[in-house]
Amino acid sequence: MVAAAAAVALTEGLECVTLRRIGEELDVRPGLISHYFPSAEDLVAEAFGHAATGELDSLVPVERPEGSPLRHLARFFAQTTGERYDAISRLWLNARHLSRNRPVLRDRVAVQEAGWRGRLSGLLQEGVEQGEFHTDDPQLTAIQILVVLDGLGAHANTETGSHPEAVTRMAITTAERELGLADGALTRPTDASGA
Repeated sequence: MVAAAAAVALTEGLECVTLRRIGEELDVRPGLISHYFPSAEDLVAEAFGHAATGELDSLVPVERPEGSPLRHLARFFAQTTGERYDAISRLWLNARHLSRNRPVLRDRVAVQEAGWRGRLSGLLQEGVEQGEFHTDDPQLTAIQILVVLDGLGAHANTETGSHPEAVTRMAITTAERELGLADGALTRPTDASGA
């Protein structure tokens, strides 16, 4: 149910996640959905949480394959463009907008944001400990990177192909600057190609 609701949220928006719509998607009666989710608001929050957690696990996995923090961060940035990423960016925009008046969703957005900050700052801290990154405050640097990515994500509903490279690289440029890395360190093919 939650996976189906997340798929609807990603393709159609959180407003389309209703007990009836998910029942139709699964070819079951809405009453079955309401048995597990008495409130559509709970299902909306779960759908967003499922999709956002999937994104986080894909971009900054808890269990990372072998490779340096630099390589993992380069991989992260390589995956933060394109239609798939635009879809999740639209979902985040949608969730933040709707959460203004929906406390359950607002709480879920806050949990997901904290998860992002924690996971990314953990990767940066690991890079500091291994001498690859240089920052006094990995959490602050993670927040700066995420704020830039969120700003760029706000363009998910527009034609992004026309942005100058300096704009599309803004999150990478911020990361390289804040982590004491050389220009291009996070975009070299040898760094971004591995997992």
